[in-house]
Amino acid sequence: MPVNASNNNLGWKAKNFKLKSVNEQVYSLHDLQGLNGTVIVFICNHCPYVKAIADKLSYESKELFKININTIAIMSNDVESYPEDSFENMKIFSKLHDFKFHYLYDEYQIVAKDYQAICTPDFFGFNNLLELQYRGRIGSDPINSKKKEYKRELYEAMKLINETNKGPIKQNNSIGCSIKWKQ
Repeated sequence: MPVNASNNNLGWKAKNFKLKSVNEQVYSLHDLQGLNGTVIVFICNHCPYVKAIADKLSYESKELFKININTIAIMSNDVESYPEDSFENMKIFSKLHDFKFHYLYDEYQIVAKDYQAICTPDFFGFNNLLELQYRGRIGSDPINSKKKEYKRELYEAMKLINETNKGPIKQNNSIGCSIKWKQ
């Protein structure tokens, strides 16, 4: 059953973290933040919503990197109940979709709880002061849409944040699978 991420609580400061990336190295938020902004997205390997946007996420992250905005992906699901989301499968998923950003493993689900992540994908767009300015979706096209034209909501929001330090007034909630919490 799909869930929506709320976007009515903006302006809070990103909490630092230290997590292992698919390259086997540990990074903090401060190691990976972008000069002009940072996108943190909670994803996983098995969710159909994530699978539907994975290549688009890869593309948009490369485009954002050109304007000094970094992308960080975090996987927080319970891998005992959802083995497809395992760390080894994260490596495969990252390579399959040509992720040039770090894909981090939140094994104890602390970061997901700190950020109040709800679903996969769940996008958080921060300005250069690490203040949340965007909590929307990647784009306007519905899941599995074959449309060539769509509104690049994440990219446009982050471009605005880069220029003004503020996100768009109208933001459309992200929708996806619920985060799979440990019992």
